[in-house]
Amino acid sequence: MSYKKIVVAYSGGLDTSVMVHWLKNKYDAELITVTGNLGQKDELENLEEKAKLTGASKSYILDLQKEFITEYVWKALKAGALYEGQYPMATAIGRPLLVKLMVDIALAEGADTIAHGCTGKGNDQVRFEVGIQTLAPHLKILAPLRIWEFKSREEEIDYALEHKIPIKIKKASPYSIDENLWGIAVECGVLEDPTVQPPADAYQITSSPKDAPDKAESISIEFVKGIPVSLNRKPLPAVDLVKELNVIGGKHGIGRMDLIENRVVGIKSREVYEAPAAVILHTAHKELEKLILDKETFRFKQGVSDKVANLIYDGLWFSPLFDSLMAFVDSTQENISGSVTLEFYKGNITVLSRSSLFSLYNKDLATYTIEDKFDHKAAEGFLALYGLPYKTLSLVKAANTPSETKAHEVAH
Repeated sequence: MSYKKIVVAYSGGLDTSVMVHWLKNKYDAELITVTGNLGQKDELENLEEKAKLTGASKSYILDLQKEFITEYVWKALKAGALYEGQYPMATAIGRPLLVKLMVDIALAEGADTIAHGCTGKGNDQVRFEVGIQTLAPHLKILAPLRIWEFKSREEEIDYALEHKIPIKIKKASPYSIDENLWGIAVECGVLEDPTVQPPADAYQITSSPKDAPDKAESISIEFVKGIPVSLNRKPLPAVDLVKELNVIGGKHGIGRMDLIENRVVGIKSREVYEAPAAVILHTAHKELEKLILDKETFRFKQGVSDKVANLIYDGLWFSPLFDSLMAFVDSTQENISGSVTLEFYKGNITVLSRSSLFSLYNKDLATYTIEDKFDHKAAEGFLALYGLPYKTLSLVKAANTPSETKAHEVAH
């Protein structure tokens, strides 16, 4: 298959650094690298120079931090989307935004192909390719890591060194790290053995709970319609708020996760994650929902949260079902406004208080003091009706049970 102009998803990490040079040598095509700044730090340094040095004719580097948080992260937060009940999905939430960026640039540049640096057994290949097929079905997709000759990261490192491609990774510490504002994912190396405790150097932005401050710290977060808007009563832009919570939470060892998870392709993987701000905000947001949502909506939304998380993780952000479920989520967030106070201490989060004008908590009904206004007598009729189906079931069962069976049950 021929390729004339290829837009390359470019992070500057090991895979994509090698990939640009490899594509230039393999195909007679113009290469345009595209990088979205979602809050990653080290890999953005000298990125344009590096891309052109390895074969790109043009390099796009766009700051997407605000859009990432306000248009993507906040949706997942309002949905309560935690994959398999725990993982805030920093990488997965960022992928649809990068897909949209690449498609927009490919269309503007008249490119016929988009190339990505995902492996054949990873989740990101699904997120990139399904997203591209949905947004621009006419574009070709190229995945070098599924077809090239390298069998290991060590061989990629050798290739990079041989061709003088600048990389920061070393064979002695071959972690693969994906970072954005919402969290950091670390895999490979010794982490591939689930029986081995993650080494200290696997964690990038959080203190070990053992080394965290001996003094607890409390903060308050205010939400408006499910979106955090202030920290300690100080209004903050979305990006600044997340950055500040990452610093505070990271200092106290908040947000560390060592997970075995089910990948899209059917295998299990082990990864280490750090997401201080994500864990803090999900905890606070959930507390407000407990205070404000009625029982049936709260219960139903738990299932929706799991489904939205699965859709995001599985690369289906641009699907009709995702849009439909988010319409429901948005409707549930109309009254999710209020304040939550949390305390951090050596890796733990304690909820100290929560308040809202839309709170459904009524102290006069909940109290056991003399101020109790709950109608206890009403419970008798309620219980008679509530238990009626099960009482009827037992009576019918008893009436249709043979006498010898009844005698046997009594004897035993």
